[in-house]
Amino acid sequence: MKLLWQYLKPYKKQLIIGPAFKLSEAILEILVPTLMAKYLIDIGIASQDTAYVIKIGLLMLALAVIGLGCALVCQHSASVASQGFGTNLRGAVFEHICALSFREFDTFGSATLLNRITNDINILQQSVAMIIRLVIRAPFIVLGSFIMASVINIKLGLIILATAPIFALIIWLVMRKTIPLYRKIQKKLDKIALVAAESLDGVRVIRAFAKKDKERAKFKDTTEEFVSMSVRVGKISAILNPATLLVLNFLIISVLWAGGIQVNAGGMTKGDIIAVTTYISYIMTAMLVVADLIILFIRAGVAKDRVCELLLTEPDITYEKAHEITAESNTVVSFEHVGFSYTGAEKALDDISFSLKKGESLGIIGGIGSGKSTLVSLIARFYDVDCGAVKINGRDVREYSREQLHRCVSIAMQKSHVFKGTIRENILQGNPAATEQQLQRACAMAQADEFICLLPDGLLTSCEEGGSNFSGGQRQRICLARALIAQAPILILDDSSSALDYATDLRLRKALASDYDGTVITVSQRIGTIKHADKILVLDDGACVGFDSHKNLLRTCETYRAIYASQTKREVHADD
Repeated sequence: MKLLWQYLKPYKKQLIIGPAFKLSEAILEILVPTLMAKYLIDIGIASQDTAYVIKIGLLMLALAVIGLGCALVCQHSASVASQGFGTNLRGAVFEHICALSFREFDTFGSATLLNRITNDINILQQSVAMIIRLVIRAPFIVLGSFIMASVINIKLGLIILATAPIFALIIWLVMRKTIPLYRKIQKKLDKIALVAAESLDGVRVIRAFAKKDKERAKFKDTTEEFVSMSVRVGKISAILNPATLLVLNFLIISVLWAGGIQVNAGGMTKGDIIAVTTYISYIMTAMLVVADLIILFIRAGVAKDRVCELLLTEPDITYEKAHEITAESNTVVSFEHVGFSYTGAEKALDDISFSLKKGESLGIIGGIGSGKSTLVSLIARFYDVDCGAVKINGRDVREYSREQLHRCVSIAMQKSHVFKGTIRENILQGNPAATEQQLQRACAMAQADEFICLLPDGLLTSCEEGGSNFSGGQRQRICLARALIAQAPILILDDSSSALDYATDLRLRKALASDYDGTVITVSQRIGTIKHADKILVLDDGACVGFDSHKNLLRTCETYRAIYASQTKREVHADD
């Protein structure tokens, strides 16, 4: 709870004012039955004094109006505090998620991260509002009603007190059964979010292969699991209200029976019986509120644990040092006995060593799953190596600040992601301070100007979610322009031209060779895309099996020769 308190701390004023005014309202409310019984009924009505009855009635009305004012102040304080707390916490969680490395993203998964930042925080936000509005009021109404009833008649007060252990037992049994179930429900909700997200992302594939019925059945099974678990916990939670009402109704019967005996004996008045019965109705209403609060706080406890688990997850990649990226070495990028593996998997890279000098370009090729994308992710430090070192300009990438490293390395990802907005906004994400000339140059180099100039709104054309209104090749060129406009010394193209036709790919490579002033590292499945690079790195099952020029690799690397032969459909010749 200490972790979450820092996001609620700015609203200490509301946390004090809200409960204070709610307590004032409760005090005024508790006075009403006594005024009604002792004064209105036993004195005013009994003596048929109309003026006295009007006087007490006006007093009770004044108490109600003041109570309403107190309730409104409390409601305002609860709204300000809960909404502010939710906003602060949600912002902090989002910022923390953005600081996580790809390894943590892989561990949590996007579905549960989305649920924790929305559903779980909404539950916590609701709980804060209920704490201010009802946590003080409901117990005070129960305690105050018991005290007032005891003041009127101690014997009836003891009857009310005798029911307290029964209430405690009911609450304990419900909590014991429901807390573990609510944890499972949240996990089921994560699973629903995952299945739904996968189906929505892959809707074109689902329709193309006529798998709508299969996906519908999969989603139905997932939701039915959630419904089954929710119904189960709902049945247990539903016991709380009727069990509470049952005990309270027995309490009313007992009080009326015992009170009737005392009235007949002259030990109590009719007004006393009405007041005590009213106080029991107050207790009944408050106990039902308490029952609902307990269910809410059980859910909030689960949500708190999930949010805190996320906030307490330390990113395994931290940026503490801030060395300037200077030309300390003639080597731009070097790998020194690098090993890396994903969580719960075998090694993705094993003992990789190579170096790339200034002015040299690098091509990376290999079979599916050979570790190509993993290798370039280590340069941008999306992951940290398990062993060895990745260096830029002779300095370990772990010694640079995030901003310095990302100014030095620009990457066009394997999956082209276009954000909702305009083409211009998407490209300028690579360099918000870029001039119009730099923007046009980046579009020209990426061959994006070929289709942008044909659009009615040009660079101001809207991009739908995920860039769904563009073809795969158009999305790739927008992402290439975004990487190029950063003008970083190291440009990584992670199979980012796979959707381009050969002619466009050729023009792109020529533009990079002539106009881009930096080191280009290209990952590709095509020999033709990387054959003109100064050095080519050949990977096979996470190991480096070749590092040389195209011609030398044809002579010395069997894996490279096999790839070349499969793509060119001819034997290797000396002049290749």
